[in-house]
Formats: sequence, structure tokens, C-alpha cells
Amino acid sequence: MNTESLNRFLYDSKLSAYTIMRRTAYLLTILAVGLLVYAHGVVENPATLRMLFYAIDGILAVFVIIYFLRILYSFERRKFLKRTWFEAILMTIVFINQVCTYLFGFPIIYNVFEGVGIPLSVEFYRVMISLYMLVFLIVELLETRIHLRTIQLKPSLTFLLSFIFLILLGTGLFMLPKMTNAPDGMRFIDALFMSASASCVTGLAVVDPGTYFTFSGQVVLLLLIQMGGLGILTFATFFASLMKQGIGIKQHVAMYELLESESLFSTKGLLRKLIFLTLVIEGIGAVAIFFMWGPEAQFTNLGSKIFFSVFHAVSAFCNGGFSLYPEGLYTQPIRFSYLLHLVIAMLIILGGLGFPTILDLFSPTAMRNRMAKPWRNWKMMTRVVVYTTAILLTIGTVGFFLLEYFNTLSDMNFAEALITAFFQSVTTRTAGFNTVDISALTVPTLLMFIVLMFIGASPGSTGGGIKTTTFSVILFAVLTTIRNKRNMEIGHRTIPHSVAYKAFTVFAFAVGFNMLFVFILAITDAQFDILKLAFEQVSAFATVGLSTGITAGLSDAGKSVIILSMYMGRVGTLTLALALSTRASSIAYKYPATHLAVG
Repeated sequence: MNTESLNRFLYDSKLSAYTIMRRTAYLLTILAVGLLVYAHGVVENPATLRMLFYAIDGILAVFVIIYFLRILYSFERRKFLKRTWFEAILMTIVFINQVCTYLFGFPIIYNVFEGVGIPLSVEFYRVMISLYMLVFLIVELLETRIHLRTIQLKPSLTFLLSFIFLILLGTGLFMLPKMTNAPDGMRFIDALFMSASASCVTGLAVVDPGTYFTFSGQVVLLLLIQMGGLGILTFATFFASLMKQGIGIKQHVAMYELLESESLFSTKGLLRKLIFLTLVIEGIGAVAIFFMWGPEAQFTNLGSKIFFSVFHAVSAFCNGGFSLYPEGLYTQPIRFSYLLHLVIAMLIILGGLGFPTILDLFSPTAMRNRMAKPWRNWKMMTRVVVYTTAILLTIGTVGFFLLEYFNTLSDMNFAEALITAFFQSVTTRTAGFNTVDISALTVPTLLMFIVLMFIGASPGSTGGGIKTTTFSVILFAVLTTIRNKRNMEIGHRTIPHSVAYKAFTVFAFAVGFNMLFVFILAITDAQFDILKLAFEQVSAFATVGLSTGITAGLSDAGKSVIILSMYMGRVGTLTLALALSTRASSIAYKYPATHLAVG
């Protein structure tokens, strides 16, 4: 009888209870995130910090109570727990830590992690719980569509706005007093530059991240790289889909065009796969980097070594190009760690191949199908991406080896010179790491780098540039015209003329954009050589991050140009492609043909 009364009470009060819980959780999450930012970015006094952390722990305890009530109000509790298993694990960790800390005086998370030399573990724990709750509530709020019925943003506009929001958020965080070691804090233009460079996974820097930023600032930089690297595929697309009140046909078409999904409606479950795949690759990469640090690389403790490994793994896979060493991988302790360079190069290649290609090559389903039917070939996009990438890497490696053998490679033996040439060929495509002094390169090498940077990575990847497929389509279109053939053919398949038009449009957009901005830089920063300015501009547009050393010396106007270039390079060509793929109108008429002399 008591159970029946309880169930009746729960059923009658469910709607009002959920409303109260949602509003409470929403307010407390905003408060917790605000307190965390205030504590890690502003407050210096230990006593004030202790009170803030007590308040945050109290909020986390309320999250546990709310989750327990959600279980209670769920009439299919087993299904609810199965659906929210990750949240259940987090809330269990919070509950155990709170009980051990405040009832038994044994802060379990602090003692376990401090025991193995990982500092700031409690801060990480609080930040991760609060960020998860924030994301969870944002998604829930968007899915309920309570406040968004009047918002009808086009997908391409949402792409643009999402990155602007991310860049401005990073700028505000970088300007907090405790984020940098600078006594006067960070200037707005420099904070905006670093935030844009991280969010657009470029790697150009006006300060040394390893010494200028505090640990909190470096964590913010890492989060911006991670969100920026996945931003095009998950962050922006996910919110664009939700803001359109569910995943509609336009979003499916856009994702299908960009990711070459197996079918139009298989894109719905793709975002979860991409996040999982990214975390797995970055996790394996971080472990490999951890064991590849040479004996010369000294770390203060185990926690510092782990953070350095994770930071460089994320920066490599996301093609970010940021390093915590003052001269990147050219810094003395790791300049000759060639096995480390190869691990980072593999992460860069995987990040630059693009998720559609990685799924076609390495997903369990694709591998099972290939073992069952070995005669089946890769998808056309996979073949174009892999072959074009291999050819470009070979050209870059051989070209760099020959051009720099008596210059930057002169002090190395053959094997070391070959690994260095290969690494620079890999990183020039979009990653921005360097194991040689870029300012010492010869003019022919810089020109070759500009071409490789301009081509960039592959569609659906974390890299920039006009993309390998665009470059391939343009080449095949040129060959088709030279041979006077009617149709463009790749691998016994006919490529529609519309694809060639799209490729030439992206190419023309990129060339015109870079020429305009080099012209502006030649006016604002005339003290630098035009080749160095062109190199800097193409590096920014292709989100590469290589520099001849002029970035910090640019004027504020020049930095503004580079910021805009990084932003447009990250979202511009993709947004253009998205607009072309979703706004194609059917024209049922045709004007009479005419002839124009060309060439």
C-alpha cells in the first residue's frame, strides 16, 4: 500500500518536480562554472579560495541529489540508468568523494592522485563535473525547444556564430589575471589572437604558451584546441541541428555532403562516433608520447609529464600546432627525439585524413566487411584522399630533403635528415609543428611550403586549406580539358561537372582572399619581407601555424588581419561548400549557347 501511494505521489508530482529540478540545476550549474572561473582566474587569497571550493562542493552535492531524484521519478529505472550510465559514474564519484572528505576526513581524489604526483586533481575533478553538467543542461534546454521557437538560424550562419562565440569566450578567459604570468595581464588583441589561433587550430602564437600562460591558461588553451578541432563536425553542426528544432533534411544533406556518409540518414549517429574515435586516437597518442619523451626532457613530476603528453597528443591530432616548448619541437631537449616526432607525425596524418576516411579504413564494421569481401575497394573519397595525401607527403619529403640537405639538414646523418624531412612534409600540410628553424629555410623551400599549406588536409578533418579532394578534382578537370574529353573520370567513375564548379569556386575564393590579405599586410607591416608576409598569411588561412618568426612582431592591424584570416580559413571554405550544397536551386530553363575566347 505504501509503495502504491508513493508511486501515485511520484506520478502526480512528476511534472512540477522536473521543472523545479531543471531550473535548480540550470542556476546551480551557471553558479558553479562562474565560481570556478572566478576562483581559477581571479582570486589569490587562500581563505577566499577555500570558501569558494566549499561552495562548489556543495553545488556538486546538490547535483547528486537531483540525479537520485531523477532516478526515483523514472518509472523505468533500469533503462534510465542504462541511458545515463556516464552521468551515473560521475555522480557516484562525486558522492564517494563528498562522503569520504566531509564525513571521514579523507579526500579520496586528492590523496589518490597526489600520491602518484598528479597535482590539481581536485580542481580537474570539479571543472570536469561542472562542464559536463553545463553541456548536459544546454543540450536538454535546446532539445526542449522552450526558448528557441523563434530562432531560425541557417546552418551556415550557425557555423559562423559558434566559432565567434568560442573565440570570444577564450579571449575573456585569457584576460583573467591568473591565466597568465604577465604582471599586467594580457592585452585584448593578444588574447583575441591566441584564442582565435587555438579555436581555429592554427598554432600561430604571439606569446610562448609554455611560459606566458599559467597552468590554468594552458588548460584553457587545450580545451579551445579540442573544441576547435572538433568544432566543424560536432560543436557547430550539433548546435546547428538542435537550433533548427531537430535534425532536418538540410542538416542531413550538409553532413552527407561534408562527411560522405554511407547514406543520407546515417549521419544522425555520426557525431557520437566522431567524439569516441577522437578520444580513442588522442588517448592512444598520449600514451605513446608519454613513453617517447627522451631522457633529456625533464618534468617536475608525473602529473606534468602526463599533461605535456595529453596536450601534445590533442594538439597533434587536432592539427593545432601548439607546443609547450618555447621553440616547438625544435627546442633542445626534444629536437633529436625522432621516435617522438614520428608518433606526432602519425597523429597529424590521422587528424588530416578526415573522419570519413578513418571510418572507412579503421572502423570495426568496415574492417569486418573487408575481411569478408576482400575484393571490395575503398570508397571513392577514401581512395582520392589516401592517394593524394601519400603523393603530397612524398613530394614534400623528397623536396625538403633535396632543398635543405646542405642547409638545415647539414648536421644530420641520412636517417635523421629523412625523418626530419618527412616530419616537416607532414606538419606543413596543416599542423604547424617544426623540428627545424623555419626562419633559416631557403626561398625555394618556403615557396614549396606555401603550396603545400594552401592545399592542406582532407574534407571532414581537423585541418585547413582548400583540401586534397578539391586539389585532385581541379587537376582532373584540367587534364580532362587538355585531353578534350567530355566527362571527368576518376577511378572508372564519372565526376559531375557541378563538383568541378564547386572545386574551382573554393580555389578562386581562397586565392583571391589570400592575395587581398597579403596586399593589406604589405601596407600594415611593410617592415617585413613580402615572402615572409605571404608565408604568414597562407599559414594563417590554411590553419597551419608555421611562421618565420614574425608573428609577435606584427602590428595590431597586422594581427587583426591574421585573426580574420584564421577565422575565415577555418569556416570560410566550409561554409561556402555548405551553402552550395544546401541552396542549390533547380533551374528548368537554358539560354542559347555562346562562345568566349579563353587563353
